[in-house]
Amino acid sequence: MALNRDGSSPLFSPSVAGTLRLIVYMALACVLMVLDHRNGWMSRLRYGGSAIIEPVYRLASLPSDAFRAASVAFADRKLLTEANQRLRENLLLANAKLNRMSSVAEQNERLKELLDTQHSLGITVQLARLIDVDLGAYRHRATLNLGARDGVSVGQVVIDARGVMGQVIEVMPTTSTAMLITDPNHAVPVTIERTGLRTVAYGSQGGDSLTLPNIPVSADVRVGDKLVTSGLGGRFPPGFPVGEITESGQTESGMFLAARAKPAADIARSDDVLLLHDLAEPVGPPPAASVAGPPAALEGPVDAPATPATTHTPARTAAPARAITSGGAQ
Repeated sequence: MALNRDGSSPLFSPSVAGTLRLIVYMALACVLMVLDHRNGWMSRLRYGGSAIIEPVYRLASLPSDAFRAASVAFADRKLLTEANQRLRENLLLANAKLNRMSSVAEQNERLKELLDTQHSLGITVQLARLIDVDLGAYRHRATLNLGARDGVSVGQVVIDARGVMGQVIEVMPTTSTAMLITDPNHAVPVTIERTGLRTVAYGSQGGDSLTLPNIPVSADVRVGDKLVTSGLGGRFPPGFPVGEITESGQTESGMFLAARAKPAADIARSDDVLLLHDLAEPVGPPPAASVAGPPAALEGPVDAPATPATTHTPARTAAPARAITSGGAQ
């Protein structure tokens, strides 16, 4: 609307039309205020208008809300990923500790069995640890952490808590090598514990069993029979467990029985073993046998006089002396 020449507003112009327009506006404003005060029309109008305008507000705030939700989701995902990673690491660490504790418990159990075996043997033994095991197709050897500096010598028997494992065949300054009883070149004299039959158990190519190829046909051999060292040859002390027969049958020629046995020693799992020291050979003649006397019930009183015994003894010795003398005189 164009301004008047004097620069005043048309609403407040001095003309009559402007004054009437002002009165109408004021009256309309008063009517609206009265109606709004009594009936709440304006509040209803505002309520309806807000219901219409609210979707526009939501649509306008949608980009910012989406950005905020995306940032929160990304932050939550990052936190969840880090928490998941920490939980996975803690789980792996707990499993490692549990496995370590289980391994230590098994090792302690094996050491306890070795200690009990050492106490039950009553002979001098030496604790050693396996640092290497070679279970190849043609040789079964084990390397021990003891050597010549520790007093180890060739021929010493190696056992674990369950039975014979082998014998030392090579000694170095700090280590030694033992041939296992499952080695194809190894043989040990054994006795079938149930029947007392003596035979020889050899190693096998498989590495997990022993073979007994020269059993008489008439021998009583059953599955489950225990094999112990017989002591023949003087290398392996008698009575140590060697294995258990798992199968038996006649050879192809039919002249012998052949059997297969499972080693008593835990060759695949043993970590600690015992080295037996050679038993000292007895020196000198055997001790004299004790003189056997009459039973205690038939012995005379302790305070009985010994005079009759002393009088008759010279009489019995004097007669032969006289006979010899008379014979010489003739």
